[in-house]
Parts: sequence; structure tokens; C-alpha cells
Amino acid sequence: MARWRTPVPAGARPDGSPQPGERDIRVQGDGRADVARALTRADLAQALAVCAVDPVSSVLATARLEIAARAGFGAAAGQAWGFPEVGRLEAVCWAGANLVPVIPLADPGRRAQAVAAFAEMARVHGRRSSSIVGEQWAALALWERLSPHWPPARDVRADQPSMAIGTAPSLPPEPTVRRSMPAELSLVLPACVRMFTEEVGYSPVATGGSAYAERVRSLITEGRSFVRVVPDVGGQPAVAFKAELGAVAGGVAQVQGVWVEPAFRGRGWSESGMAAVVAATRASIAPVVSLYVNAYNERAVAAYRRVGFEQVGTFATVLF
Repeated sequence: MARWRTPVPAGARPDGSPQPGERDIRVQGDGRADVARALTRADLAQALAVCAVDPVSSVLATARLEIAARAGFGAAAGQAWGFPEVGRLEAVCWAGANLVPVIPLADPGRRAQAVAAFAEMARVHGRRSSSIVGEQWAALALWERLSPHWPPARDVRADQPSMAIGTAPSLPPEPTVRRSMPAELSLVLPACVRMFTEEVGYSPVATGGSAYAERVRSLITEGRSFVRVVPDVGGQPAVAFKAELGAVAGGVAQVQGVWVEPAFRGRGWSESGMAAVVAATRASIAPVVSLYVNAYNERAVAAYRRVGFEQVGTFATVLF
């Protein structure tokens, strides 16, 4: 894992002020009090240092923490919890749209204490996240403690290889893969909705909310949405391949939402498309490109390996 390490990101502007409604949660472990507390901007340099121990596995949390450091927790749309209460932070947990534990501890007992502290924090605050996601052992251990208190999970994806590439892709990039343009939102959004529905099992816009569309728009505007556009049967432009950089932080860009239009599957377009995404990302965004994928999707795992991705860990995701 050492080869994926990057320098610790720049620290936060400390203001030391607590967030409204935050509280400490005390959890007993091995005969002593261990506490998870809500962090302030003054703590974010330490929190980012914890994430920098393994920037690939922590990129989801790091991305939110970097936003909090720049613009505050409101802009980051969540909270950060730290463990322990006093002294240097050993573990952090991002609590927003996703609950993301980052616990880079080798000692099993200390790991268990951190999980217990974060689980109690999450129990008291109630479920506000649509998923728990992170390193396999941490995500599943957190869910084991929360499952008696939170509503049932819709799906538990317990084996998701975490893969990364820090070199040029092994395959030639598809030259027609490019960044999406803002004027193409009406073209890209339906492809994103189809991918999400196919992957997760429900439409992200079924209830008429605009949050998902705004997220897609934001990724396009930031140059983090990639597409291959071809004519459909009627000669109109259609998205045949797409992928987004869902999280960029700490020298790592995590690819999400990889999708090929069903009519074009089986032609190797995912491999050449991903090679293009890797090349473009490493050229101008981040030196390391990562993703995680369900282990049962053997075709996708094999495709990513052909591009040059290597497994560097294992994730798990609990969906609500």
C-alpha cells in the first residue's frame, strides 16, 4: 500500500467553534472511557493526516474533509467525528450522504474501540446516510453494531475489490472519449440515471428531486464527467460510454458510474473508455486513479485489470 501514499493535504483554517447540536459520545472499552467527538475546523489538519495514511481507501472521506477545510462543514454537507476524544486523532468517520469510517489502526483492540465509539455516535444521531461504505472490515463492523438500532439495510455488498492504477494504462485509450460539456446535460443525465437504476435498483429521480441532476451538472462543470458519444439508430447523438470522477482528494481520483450502453457491450468499449479516463485524469487531475467494484461482477473486474488496475484492498457497502 505504501506506493499509493501521497503527501498530507494542507490543513484547515482553525476557528475552534463547535457545530450546533454536536455532542460527545462516551463508550466503555477494556475498562476505560473512549470517546468519539464531533470535530471542528481546528481538527481538520489532523483528520486529513489520518486519511493520508491510505489515500486510496480514504478518498471518499478526504474529499469531504477538504471541502470542510476550505469552506466549512455546511458546504461539505456533513459532520466529521474523531477518535479518541483527547490527544492525537487515530481514526475519523465522515457522516454525510455516506457514512465513511477511516480507521488505519493495526491493533485489533483499538480498532474495536474506534468502531464502537463511531457506532454509538451514529446510533444517537440516527440514520442520516444512504450508505455505509469503506474498508470491508470497518464498514461491516460498524453495520454489525448499528443493525439493531437502524432500519434494515436494502443491500449489503460485502466484497468489493478496491483497485488502483498509478501508471499509464496498459491499453490504448479510446480517442473519442472526452469530457462532457455543460450543454450536454440533457444527453448525459439520462445515461447517468440508467446506470444508477441498473446498479442500485431504483431511479435516483423517481421522486422528482433535483439533487441527483444537480450532482451530474456539477461533475460536468468541474470537468469530472467523461463520455463517448455516438449516433443512435436514428442518427441522433447518444452516450455509449460514460464515467465520472466521484471523489478527488489527496492525490487520488475515484472513478464512479462506469456504464456502457447495452447495445455496445461486448466490444471492449469499457476497457478502452477506462483507459482514456485514466490517461486524462493522470494528466491533469490526480496521479492515482481508483475505483471499487462488486466481486461478483467478474467481467468488470477482469476489464479493469486489463486496463492496468491492481487490487489494493477490499471495500464493503451497506445500502439503505
